[in-house]
Amino acid sequence: MTTITRPGKIIAIHLNYLSRAEQRGRRPSAPSYFFKPASSVGVSGGTVERPAGTELLAFEGEIALIIGTSARRVSTADAWSHVASITAANDLGLYDLRANDKGSNVRSKGGDGYTPLGPELIDAASIDPAGLRVRAWVNGELRQDDNTTGLLFPLPQVIADLSQHFTLEPGDVILAGTPAGSSVIVPGDVVEIEVDAPDAEGAPSSGRLVTTVTQGEIPFDESLGSLPAVDDLQRAEAWGSREAAGLPAEDETTASALFPTLRAKLEAAPTAGLSSQLRKRGLHACFIDGVSANIAGTKIVGTARTLRFIPVREDLFAGHGGGYNAQKRVFDAVEEGEIIVIEARGDAGTGTLGDILALRAKTRGAAGIVTDGGVRDFDAVAEIGLPVFSKGAHPSVLGRRHVPWEFDVTIGCGGAAVQPGDVIVGDGDGVIVIPAGIAEEVADAALAQEDQDAWIAEQVAAGHPIDGLFPMNAEWRAKFDAQHSAKQGGQP
Repeated sequence: MTTITRPGKIIAIHLNYLSRAEQRGRRPSAPSYFFKPASSVGVSGGTVERPAGTELLAFEGEIALIIGTSARRVSTADAWSHVASITAANDLGLYDLRANDKGSNVRSKGGDGYTPLGPELIDAASIDPAGLRVRAWVNGELRQDDNTTGLLFPLPQVIADLSQHFTLEPGDVILAGTPAGSSVIVPGDVVEIEVDAPDAEGAPSSGRLVTTVTQGEIPFDESLGSLPAVDDLQRAEAWGSREAAGLPAEDETTASALFPTLRAKLEAAPTAGLSSQLRKRGLHACFIDGVSANIAGTKIVGTARTLRFIPVREDLFAGHGGGYNAQKRVFDAVEEGEIIVIEARGDAGTGTLGDILALRAKTRGAAGIVTDGGVRDFDAVAEIGLPVFSKGAHPSVLGRRHVPWEFDVTIGCGGAAVQPGDVIVGDGDGVIVIPAGIAEEVADAALAQEDQDAWIAEQVAAGHPIDGLFPMNAEWRAKFDAQHSAKQGGQP
């Protein structure tokens, strides 16, 4: 076994294999990253604890790059020369803690021993970065098998990209992402990860990185922070599919990622209540500003299918504006229950869709459209019956201001970041964006708040003053809890 120096920093990429992107149903347009603490490093032959009260600890076989010489603003062509060694890594994650730290992954992927590395180092100088393979076994069964030809973002690009933001120092570790096949592991399972270069001279290998899962006994302290919480979405993502998680198949009549029970909750919850719950969770930029519905009283609920326009430039429009362009493709691809969300940079000076495209989306079963641009054939689109939230009517075609550029990527619409699969809810108060992983939690909390607000309204109507009642002080809270508990128990 080779000794691996404790890294100054560990940088991991969120999504980097085509196989994993297809499994997750989203393909990023650029790499994104998160940090893991050096205290998460483990060694081959070690153990990793699944904490008490949790169920969704998942393994991820990955290629680990160990930096040999400092890299700052290096080119893609020069990037690989700064890598000293390659080895195997297991980027373990606890989905039970994912919701409140999604993106940063501080707690879900930062636990002690959550980044075992080794056991042997491969000399990077003799290796083609496009010729690496990673495999993972659980209890001797092969679960992952992919190579770096399947990367969305090649390893030299990742190194060069990171180096333009901060200095990569000797000993730093970069985790290159995991392919499809990552799944849940339980106490007693033995996970083995191997990285090799099968076509290189001598077929150098890291050897098998071995980690055994144990059961933790100490529960989390509920007085300190958010507790483990899971829902069916987290289970499906942790296991890799609903089938693998032992969940019933999604209703085939609803292709959206929103299951009927969650959709019903979101339809019952007003955007005002949902936005309050997002704000309580630290999400303040969740509003698609400046848009209104083409049909009065409309409410839309669905998952985002995104389309991005760039500013018009004649040479670019010639290559991307005609034919079967990105705009037409997304309207042909939208599934039942999805909402097409269009980035038009807030420019309402031209239409971003018209009646033909609206009819296509309606026929495909789309739940609606949100655009921070204009709508052509405005009255005809309304007659089709498809709910559209926009900046209003404009008779011009999109070539006046926009070039349809790409779809199914992260966009900005009305000042809000929107990713494919995000939950979109719109009503008379506006349109909001909810990260899919917390949609059910937010919906439940919003509905609970609605019950409280309705009860408070009853007290106000009965003549009670606002002070102490809205928000409720301890005395009013006790009265509400008592009446609410009585109703829940079926008592008068």
